[in-house]
Amino acid sequence: MITSLVLVLAQSLGARVAAAPDGTVRLTFAARPGVCGNGHSIIALECHAGKCGQRTISFGGSFDGDEIDYACEPGPVRLSLTVRGGTVEGLHCYVGGRWVAPAPGGPTVTDLGEVAARDAVDFLLALAQRDDGRAGGEAIFPATIADSVTVWPALLKLARDGRMPRRTRREAVFWLGQAAGDAATRGLTALVDQAGVDRDVKEQAVFALSQRPHAEGVPVLIRVARTHLDPEVRRKALFWLGQSDDPRALALFEEILTGGW
Repeated sequence: MITSLVLVLAQSLGARVAAAPDGTVRLTFAARPGVCGNGHSIIALECHAGKCGQRTISFGGSFDGDEIDYACEPGPVRLSLTVRGGTVEGLHCYVGGRWVAPAPGGPTVTDLGEVAARDAVDFLLALAQRDDGRAGGEAIFPATIADSVTVWPALLKLARDGRMPRRTRREAVFWLGQAAGDAATRGLTALVDQAGVDRDVKEQAVFALSQRPHAEGVPVLIRVARTHLDPEVRRKALFWLGQSDDPRALALFEEILTGGW
């Protein structure tokens, strides 16, 4: 059954979720331009004029965007939260589609309806900060596709904070690498260079840089491969340069292999 909650306007989204009975909590919010989905297992991030780019996520399996045609709806973002004792234990993110009516006699489903994108992002980032389990890491991605909210400064702050759960920091770095703009690349570069950041977080930042456009990411990766003090971080930079098929990377490999480095 679907329960209804009597809520005051001043109540935060986190408080509304915590007040829900055990079961599933649903909410929706607006997706940023260029994001669409099939309401089930596919979310595409670079869609314009009916065409989607290569940044397409398939949950539960691989996906070839050139092989399968599907209806891609521009939102909303739908979150399904598993809640026990006021605590979010897991979440699923969808874009588009429609909610299916809960089965009679099944778990309680509380639908909070449409919420402001800013409120959703604040709730998700707070969840990421305090939860060291699966839900904390899963909260990062939906925050990045909310409409009219710039999240990369918050992601960079999460990635740099050694008090945050490691899963959350790694997810923050990964999605920071997917964020548009030179500012995200600068933040990732600073993260690689920052003293006191765990090696695995630095390596995730190196991977994230490899996902940036070559004009942005390759020069940074070459510098890291040449100069970083940690040999494992240098090795990761070389590995991802090897995947880039960029002539500047090939020139670096030639320099190394011919003893010119």
